[in-house]
Amino acid sequence: MPDRKPMPRLIAVANQKGGVGKTTTTINLGAGLARMGRRVLLVDLDPQGNASTGLGLAREDRPVTSYDLLLGTVALRDAARPTGVANLALVPATTDLSSADMDLTANARRSILLRNALGPDALAAAGADYVLIDCPPSLNLLTVNALVAAGSVLVPLQSEFFALEGLSQLMMTIRDIRQSANPGLRIEGVVLTMSDRRNNLSQQVEADARENLGELVFRTVIPRNVRLSEAPSYAMTVFDYDPASTGSAAYLALARELVARESVQPGVSADV
Repeated sequence: MPDRKPMPRLIAVANQKGGVGKTTTTINLGAGLARMGRRVLLVDLDPQGNASTGLGLAREDRPVTSYDLLLGTVALRDAARPTGVANLALVPATTDLSSADMDLTANARRSILLRNALGPDALAAAGADYVLIDCPPSLNLLTVNALVAAGSVLVPLQSEFFALEGLSQLMMTIRDIRQSANPGLRIEGVVLTMSDRRNNLSQQVEADARENLGELVFRTVIPRNVRLSEAPSYAMTVFDYDPASTGSAAYLALARELVARESVQPGVSADV
């Protein structure tokens, strides 16, 4: 009997603070993994739908979305759409998700809807090596669904003064999820974003993060790069928009580091 294909790694990309490069990281990390030959499925769980727009899917071309996936009215294989990036598929989002908290309040299984939709059979049919879930910039029901479904959490952390203080609430939420609905949830790592190493503040934030979080912080640091900011407006990943940019190099390095970590460490608990 042939060996069964390993289950994909489910990673929630989360930070309750907006403007930290969360969606930029989800798109370009996914594209970096895809360039390495990994098959990637990106699940857009943000009502703003920025990941969907950034990958070139117009709002009128999203008849089936991640909200339908949550409701169980569509299977994962039918919700996933190809993108213009080889090896990268997408479950898009629309503003329909913005009413999820109210619409699903009466559902007793409201926090495990995504986990049910991403069950073993559904994932096997999707054929992905990695599933990246782009969470909304808040700790709401959608983010809880992502954390309950995921195996680990990747946290983009902007290189600014209050960055570490804002991380504590997310860590407490992850700890609560581990103690209830998802005991196996781990911290995949913290990636520093929007860094300008010519700036003393960026250097100090990085030093503080590494001192407090240790190996939890990825070696790769994402620079503040205008090409990263411009690429979504052209519905492109940074690799397609400017493959020679420092942003492209950084996200490819992050993808390689993430893959390399698979054989080095299984992840870190939220008790940090």
